[in-house]
Amino acid sequence: MSQLEFEKPILELEGKIHELRNVSSNGDVNIAEEIGRMQAKADRLLRQTYGKLTPAQKVLVARHQNRPHFLDYVDRLFTDFTPLAGDRRFAEDHALPGGLARFRGTSCVVLGHEKGADTESRIRHNFGMARPEGYRKAQRLMDMANRFQLPVVALIDTAGAYPGVGAEERGQSEAIAKSIESCLHVGTPFIAVIIGEGGSGGAIAIGVADRIYMLEHSVYSVISPEGCASILWRSATQANEAATALKLTAQDLLRLGIIDGIIDEPLGGAHRNRDETVDRTGAVIEKALGELMPCDSASLRQERRKKFLEMGRAA
Repeated sequence: MSQLEFEKPILELEGKIHELRNVSSNGDVNIAEEIGRMQAKADRLLRQTYGKLTPAQKVLVARHQNRPHFLDYVDRLFTDFTPLAGDRRFAEDHALPGGLARFRGTSCVVLGHEKGADTESRIRHNFGMARPEGYRKAQRLMDMANRFQLPVVALIDTAGAYPGVGAEERGQSEAIAKSIESCLHVGTPFIAVIIGEGGSGGAIAIGVADRIYMLEHSVYSVISPEGCASILWRSATQANEAATALKLTAQDLLRLGIIDGIIDEPLGGAHRNRDETVDRTGAVIEKALGELMPCDSASLRQERRKKFLEMGRAA
């Protein structure tokens, strides 16, 4: 498991527990009581540590390489997934996969960002940073959802849209704007979940939904803390201060009315229990779809637009 600096005391204790369990299984000495005592201490440390994470620490947890990614959610929550490739204009974008699937018996469109699980797949998926063709593919998928009256589920996990020269030459900002417009035109239930990072326009491009949820230790912001610090203080070393000022945690955004709910992560973060995290997310998606499915297309569009127009208005 990749180490986070503030987790080191916990990981050291868990390492000792693992060693003791190996001794217990191979020797004649019964040390179950000692293992139980140490496990209780480790759990207590986890609760204390994760109960008072700073915004900067939450950014690190949201970026943890062992958190479940888009394809992990698809494998566990969806059946009959049929990926659809290409934007019909330029190319396929592996950073933003999507397609048709069934979610607990309901046909739907599912799309989202995939960061990759190892070096090879991270390069293939461009670390979850989509190019214009990715967002044009998203538009195509949302148009398909409209045509066939399929609900949409978007799983967001990106540092932001890819900022390369080629992406700008092919109209990155226009593709993102059109993708946001497509979100607003969807006449079926639309659920978005930030499962890791929700970075800038790359996230909002597929996040203009009827219900927006965040995992407990995910983040959602107009810019990364490092980018913000570089602009405001001319130094990325003040990223911690920027993370606090940006109000990017799930708890901050729920208070501000930007999101609709927080999905609790297992003790110690999603990277410690991937399957349970995915299952909890699935339960929230199922509940939200059940509440939205009876609504007609006109009501869904109207309420969605109203929801976003009201964000940031002074009382």
